[in-house]
Amino acid sequence: MVESNPKADLLRYLREARDALVWKLDGLSEYDIRRPLTPTGTNLLGLVKHVAGVELAYFGDTFGRPFFEEEPPSWWYTEEAEPNADMWATAEESRAEIVGLYRQAWEHSDSTIATLSLDEIGHVPWWPRERREVTLHHALVRVICDTQRHAGHADIVRELIDGAVGYARGNDSLPTADQARWESHHRRLERVARAAGEN
Repeated sequence: MVESNPKADLLRYLREARDALVWKLDGLSEYDIRRPLTPTGTNLLGLVKHVAGVELAYFGDTFGRPFFEEEPPSWWYTEEAEPNADMWATAEESRAEIVGLYRQAWEHSDSTIATLSLDEIGHVPWWPRERREVTLHHALVRVICDTQRHAGHADIVRELIDGAVGYARGNDSLPTADQARWESHHRRLERVARAAGEN
């Protein structure tokens, strides 16, 4: 018999996305986890910092359960914050500090999720006033989507750094192939792309 437990299902997918994202930092130097690898500056530690803020905002502030008891950090989502400040780490912000904040966000979020029903209504302060009301269910789906999206970014950024790939620790979800096979595959795709571009 298959039992329906929507909250447990949603939480499982959120936890998988969290783990996948943090795992992408493993074994890298401070430089590599901060290195901007796209024209807009996408970097691994910044992705972790961003999703920590997303969880604390949606499962904290939105449901009247703020995480920061006093003054939030300078990068927090206020009008005074530098644009994109949540998407990168300063030299003074350590990996341990940001990953630690993210893990604290998990606990805070999980507590909100456990305490409230999926149809509990919250208010998203940064949304337009006429559509600020949101259910916990909607917030969970939104945060899962955002976290998975950024875990996908992290997959690509990590591969650009050192070639490491994989869906999860011990499960790369890729067909078995050696380096020569991947290089041949890459050359083939480049030829196909060039041929298509010439038509």
